[in-house]
Amino acid sequence: MTETSEFADIPTTTLADLLGRDQVMDIGIRPLWGPVPRVAGPAFTVRCPPGDNLMLHAAIHRAPAGSVVVVESGDLNYALAGGNVCAVAQRRGIAGFVADGLIRDLAEVREAGFPVFARGVIPIPGAKKAVAPLGGRVRCGGVRVEAGDVVVADEEGVVAVPAARGSDVLAAARARLAKEVAETLDSWEAAHRARIDEILAEAGFEG
Repeated sequence: MTETSEFADIPTTTLADLLGRDQVMDIGIRPLWGPVPRVAGPAFTVRCPPGDNLMLHAAIHRAPAGSVVVVESGDLNYALAGGNVCAVAQRRGIAGFVADGLIRDLAEVREAGFPVFARGVIPIPGAKKAVAPLGGRVRCGGVRVEAGDVVVADEEGVVAVPAARGSDVLAAARARLAKEVAETLDSWEAAHRARIDEILAEAGFEG
């Protein structure tokens, strides 16, 4: 079984090259402060209906240390969490939040250094009424995420690695990175130009 912490050294760009567009969250899910450290951990999934944040507030007391709390919401009118919620999550060892929604108290979150990837900030909090199961399948940033999938997030974006493919993806990512380290810019440039010229020639481009 792959240790999700091993993904901490793998850039999201490398994972995106291997997994393709379907596993990369849309550009609205972005780091809310920077420079943000790379976050990697198993997904602890939460579903919050628009206007309500109860289950995220419940999740911070239940998500295991090292996990990434992934929230399905889509709400752009109310905050899912604020400074104290993020502080408690951080104190309990949660690696970060990836939320399809908004937070508030950004200055506090930034000062604490707690990684949050979300759609933005708004000062008004949501209600706490809607009860829903934790740990189910969610959709965040257009990507389906199952509990236990490996979530990797950095300044380039957020990628969800299906748990069943974790070992294979990690091995392929390491091999790709090793190849990149061994390659000089001169050799990359030569190979790149040859490839581009070949594509242009096949399309009938002259110039």
